Amino acid sequence: MNILDEIVAYKYKEVEERKGLFPVKLLENSIHFDVDTVSMKHYIQRDDKSGIIAEIKRKSPSKGIINKNVSVERISIGYMQAGASGLSILTDKKYFGGDSEDLLIAREYNYCPILRKDFIVDEYQIIEAKSIGADVVLLIAAALAPNRLAELAKFAKTLGLEVLLEVHNLDELEATTLNDIDLIGVNNRNLKSFEVDINISKQLSTHIPNDFVKVTESGISSPESVIELKKFGYEGFLIGENFMRNNRPEEACAAFVQVIENADRKG
Repeated sequence: MNILDEIVAYKYKEVEERKGLFPVKLLENSIHFDVDTVSMKHYIQRDDKSGIIAEIKRKSPSKGIINKNVSVERISIGYMQAGASGLSILTDKKYFGGDSEDLLIAREYNYCPILRKDFIVDEYQIIEAKSIGADVVLLIAAALAPNRLAELAKFAKTLGLEVLLEVHNLDELEATTLNDIDLIGVNNRNLKSFEVDINISKQLSTHIPNDFVKVTESGISSPESVIELKKFGYEGFLIGENFMRNNRPEEACAAFVQVIENADRKG
């Protein structure tokens, strides 16, 4: 069993446990549940933003601990002040050290689009995402059968959430019904082997319909990578580890954005 299969198998068990602890009726009573969401699609395309979706990430299965001293309040505010287009908050605890509470904190201090980054396999997790203040949910093609992904995307839209579809190769993209999808993300990391290659984004760029905001994820280690990937039509850049390796991730993000903005001004 590879790491993706292991995580997905665990998610099914975790969801059943959470259903017992936090019934849907309780989630629907959240103060966030009936609040209008903020469009990540819109924020990514704003001229005054960088296109960067800045992530809060404590650890990963491949790298172990990345940053154990995390202030979600400070980092999330700092990311947005640095010019990020939105936030990505990992809520998986077992494999990534995240928590739903992290997203609640980020929501409290920021008016911006927030992606719930997790391995979603059930409608319950989408209801949960809305209840903690998320605006966008991630659906991973490698983790879901195409018909199941379509069902979850449709359900997310009924709650007013945007959907970021994540693909790793052309087969996944072509197998997925793109109804109810807002953004298409190409993950440069193979979730089975954890190898990273940003050429995957370059290769898939021409296969993504122009109706969708193109997002590239993982392995973006320099502003020059962003500048290069913009040439392939990418507008969104999900970056976590590169910032989180620093004691002050928000300062690393600000310096990163500054280089991109200077390059954009030079044309």
